[in-house]
Amino acid sequence: MGMPAYHSLSLLFLSLLIPILISSSPVQNPDLVAQEVVSKINNSTRRNLGYLSCGTGNPIDDCWRCDPNWEKNRQRLADCAIGFGKQAVGGRDGRIYVVTDSGNDDPVTPKPGTLRHAVIQDEPLWIIFERDMVIKLKEELIMNSFKTIDGRGASVHIAGGPCITIQFVTNIIIHGLHIHDCTQGGNTNVRDSPSHFGFRTLSDGDGVSIFGGSHVWVDHCSLSNCRDGLIDAIHGSTAITISNNYLTHHNKVMLLGHSDTYTQDKNMQVTIAFNHFGEGLVQRMPRCRHGYFHVVNNDYTHWEMYAIGGSAAPTINSQGNRFLAPNNMDSKEITKHEDAPVYEWKNWNWRSEGDLYLNGAFFTRSGAGASSSYAKASSLGARPSALVAPLTTAAGALNCRKGSRC
Repeated sequence: MGMPAYHSLSLLFLSLLIPILISSSPVQNPDLVAQEVVSKINNSTRRNLGYLSCGTGNPIDDCWRCDPNWEKNRQRLADCAIGFGKQAVGGRDGRIYVVTDSGNDDPVTPKPGTLRHAVIQDEPLWIIFERDMVIKLKEELIMNSFKTIDGRGASVHIAGGPCITIQFVTNIIIHGLHIHDCTQGGNTNVRDSPSHFGFRTLSDGDGVSIFGGSHVWVDHCSLSNCRDGLIDAIHGSTAITISNNYLTHHNKVMLLGHSDTYTQDKNMQVTIAFNHFGEGLVQRMPRCRHGYFHVVNNDYTHWEMYAIGGSAAPTINSQGNRFLAPNNMDSKEITKHEDAPVYEWKNWNWRSEGDLYLNGAFFTRSGAGASSSYAKASSLGARPSALVAPLTTAAGALNCRKGSRC
């Protein structure tokens, strides 16, 4: 029997509407995310075969680093994100704001030309830096939505004070910064928009703190030695990609999920890709709770306790990573199932697929391995673990100079 015309029109309308609904929601359809990123990997690799110096197969870098005119096309970077945070446009659709003043950080009345003045504005902004600078903030840098902080072309350090807070905002890109030696702030007023400031209690001292944020992308940053986490995402944060970063000299590296009882984090989706977890790291690379975590094509060259851990039944999909265990015979295990007896954590879905284990490293798998569960924790197609070295060789803040490839 033929389908009535109005049914056909209804289906057509729904087929047009569904992508809009998916793209506007922080919680994404993982199958569509995976398909799109695999396509980007394939297209990027083919398109850049002629650029042997930059066609690495890293789909983020191959999207923009081969362009010698990157400095004139800065906002194109926003179209290069992959994974669960791929829709983070930052300040792509706004004007460029140049930070000229590295000092004079006033948390309540920030001066034009300072980084704080830039990030609190209501309009979308793509924030760049006039020159090399070290910015020592007096209080947390409370960001407003639709902002990109782009450190390319300068050596920009945020260090020696409180650092970056992404709280209840959306569409944030942090790229090309050195973030280190971050301290606590708080118990004072801090401005978060041109029309509002409020009292902040004591902060944790994270390098990048994501609190109830969505569509966030942290890429090509060098992070080390902060008081609490280097990058933490809690309180219902989701749609996050953490990529191409170089993380060193820190204990509790990355916390994803507020607490075992905070069930709103079940919607959390985080992609951790092409990062180098380097010297002086101890644990939490990452430590996960509740949500879906895709750990793909990272290089783990150091840990003292463990690399990947979690509690409260997170789904962890580890693919194509390289794990080099420490020489300590008691620290060969990559994983740590936290705060639960064996009979409980054996049902958590933790998978290792295509990972490379070196120096005795081993991954303790758990769960039934249901494909539907891992589909929700899949955000891109993994490259073979043998390619991790070229994929991550440029992790961290890049030494980009105008007029040449980055």
